Amino acid sequence: MRAEPTAAEATLWTALRHRRLGGWKFRRQHVLVGYIVDFYCAELWLAVEVDGAVHDGRGAEDEERDDDLASLGVRVVRVRNADVFERLDAVVAELTCYCEQRAEGRGER
Repeated sequence: MRAEPTAAEATLWTALRHRRLGGWKFRRQHVLVGYIVDFYCAELWLAVEVDGAVHDGRGAEDEERDDDLASLGVRVVRVRNADVFERLDAVVAELTCYCEQRAEGRGER
């Protein structure tokens, strides 16, 4: 999966890697309790999922997965492929807000 990310994942990874998003460290294709999340910030317990067509019709599965991760304290943020391609700056701004909110809630930064 790391060797062959989707185009949307590769695009978003460019914005997240090397602490480009507010200094937060994200990992790609990180395993959490048997699930592989697209991106994960361990410091904030924040997972980012990039949803494409494969997620159409999988709402119940995705919701169960998000609930399982939430029960461990991991917040899952989902972004659509189309949004990554069409409004990357807005997606990055939204993710920055999520990071800042998580940091405030955890007493960090």
